[in-house]
Amino acid sequence: MGDTLEFNEIYQESKGSWNDGRLRFSKQNLVYKSSKTGKVDNIPAAELSQATWRRVCLGHGIKLATSSGHVYKYDGFRDTDYERISEFFKANYKVELTEKDMCVKGWNWGTAKFSGPLLSFDVNDSSVFEIPLASVSQCATGKNEVTLEFHQNDDAEVSLMEVRFYVPPGPADEGADPVEAFAANVLSKADVIQATGDAVCVFKELQCLTPRGRYDILIYPAFLHLHGKTFDYKIPYTTVLRLFLLPHKDQRQMFFVISLDPPIKQGQTRYHFLILLFSKEEELRLTLNMSEEEVEKRYEGKLSKNMSGSLYEMVSRVMKALVNRKITVPGNFQGNTPGAQCITCSYKAQSGLLYPLERGFIYVHKPPVHLRFEEISCVNFARGTTTTRSFDFEVETKQGNQFTFSSIEREEYGKLFDFVNAKKLNIKNRGFKEKKGMKSKNNEYSDSDEDQHDAYLERMKAEGKIREEGDGSNDSDEETDESFNPGEESDVAEEYDSNASVSDSGSGGDGTDDEGKKKKPAKKAKVVKERKERKPRKEKKQKDTNAPKRPMSSYMLWLNSSRERIKSENPGISITEISKKAGEMWKQIGKDDKEGWDRKAEEAKKNYEKAMKEYRENGGGSSTPAKKEGKKAGGKKEDKKAGGKKRRSDGGEKEKEQGGNDSFKSREFISSEESSSEGERKKAKKAKGKPKSKESEEEEEVMTTPPSSEADSD
Repeated sequence: MGDTLEFNEIYQESKGSWNDGRLRFSKQNLVYKSSKTGKVDNIPAAELSQATWRRVCLGHGIKLATSSGHVYKYDGFRDTDYERISEFFKANYKVELTEKDMCVKGWNWGTAKFSGPLLSFDVNDSSVFEIPLASVSQCATGKNEVTLEFHQNDDAEVSLMEVRFYVPPGPADEGADPVEAFAANVLSKADVIQATGDAVCVFKELQCLTPRGRYDILIYPAFLHLHGKTFDYKIPYTTVLRLFLLPHKDQRQMFFVISLDPPIKQGQTRYHFLILLFSKEEELRLTLNMSEEEVEKRYEGKLSKNMSGSLYEMVSRVMKALVNRKITVPGNFQGNTPGAQCITCSYKAQSGLLYPLERGFIYVHKPPVHLRFEEISCVNFARGTTTTRSFDFEVETKQGNQFTFSSIEREEYGKLFDFVNAKKLNIKNRGFKEKKGMKSKNNEYSDSDEDQHDAYLERMKAEGKIREEGDGSNDSDEETDESFNPGEESDVAEEYDSNASVSDSGSGGDGTDDEGKKKKPAKKAKVVKERKERKPRKEKKQKDTNAPKRPMSSYMLWLNSSRERIKSENPGISITEISKKAGEMWKQIGKDDKEGWDRKAEEAKKNYEKAMKEYRENGGGSSTPAKKEGKKAGGKKEDKKAGGKKRRSDGGEKEKEQGGNDSFKSREFISSEESSSEGERKKAKKAKGKPKSKESEEEEEVMTTPPSSEADSD
């Protein structure tokens, strides 16, 4: 077995929420580090006194107790891990890992046991549930009843608000009240803030940026009290995660940042950071409200009874001693401004300062953001959205959250890139930076378009090159209209181009127009689409009031005769309900009755045909106009058949008048003729206006040159 055991995805419960992390067992100590907060639990091996293996909701868990009275619980182990951990504990810690089952009977009466920082509710010496007293925010007593209220966690989907215990009265001869004794045990370990005694020291009228205002800060041994004109906050030292001391960019002010978990609340607003702003010029003489012996005994030389110096130094020194946490300051990063250890940028439309630290980034002040390198998945240097004089710094976390710090001056790019590269963070667009080289990275966001990398612009340029290659060499100045050939792939007069409407009838064969001037080369024109004229709507035919009415069906004849009866049988029935009711009744009518109504309908149909015949003989109806229209339509058809050839021959002239091009064929056109040479088409056009001579006939017979070679010869 090795010297260490390591486990990933081990969970620790924190105020109703599970935080995952890594747990490592070594010969010297046990270390657990939370992936979310970065908080580290370090348990020396010598202090470990008890270890329990339990079946919990997340697989199996370990409960560890120390000689100093602390209890640690970690869940998420597999069943197969028991043997490895048990052997390791026996060999290195001399502690036996005992198995203990939880009670799952569901009973709500039992025995309350206080063991260190835990309240255990047991049934038959088996634990039903345990309450960490550090999560208790309030303890209230009543008649035979104790109510515990808990701190809330914003990350928990479901939170436990309170638990009530019924404490039965004890024997009459006992003087102590069991309810008060129960509450006293809870309050002795609970995280309930009680301002008893005098404050260790007081700082008057300190400027606070988050929450905004000026507050008097009273330092107590167990908590911090912020007293303002409107709000008061009491912050236990156990909720303090980190302390930061950050110099302002103007080098005349200092930020002191306190990271809190859980945050302080003001209505529905949560403040995860407490930010104080100090001037470097402010001096203070501080005297602690304690004797020198007590100060020396409690703080072990970290503080003295009388101290003097800068105000921010006094506050940070006192907080460090009472909270027992290190103060984080900026490392060796230097911005473009001389002496500045931060970068001016914007986050969520608010301007602030971004501090690159040795193990993360922190942004102050609205809203404050702290990002540890461990939780960062990758970073990205992006172009500014509004101007090229700035760039954006994007940070993506492993949880999928993205933070964009925008409007960073391009002069800061080199320093920030070197810092990120030195910390070995994953850079999304590293490949592009390496291609440009380290010399050109400061000029990456210059005003010149040649130095800017725009993916969309590059794509459009590539598409333009492809389009130009497809166009060929049709834009050369040497070409004339004579070289145009519809059979070739040319863009001189593509389909829908305005130049395609120009016909050759008004120009000479040598590339000159009617006035003898040489034509300019054909170029592309903008697409002009003619709107199609709307066809006039057909007028509705007016009905003749004297025309006989069409006969009704058997069902309608029956409905007309039965409608009044249905109304009388169903008073207040609507029109739609009448139709439904009639349909049901019609289905129930017998076959003989239906045949009687069918005969009536057939008789009515015969009468209608007879009346219609008389009506048409007297000149009524719409049959005559319809016949005339039919004749017209037939005439058009015959004309179309007879004059098809004429239309084809005249089509070219009509197209010329209307702006068309009779010789143009699209690229997809495939000719069915054996020869599609340009010379033959030219001769055919000229023959329309002139009779053919013998020479031209001979020339037409001899000419067999393909169109491409003819165009080259021209």
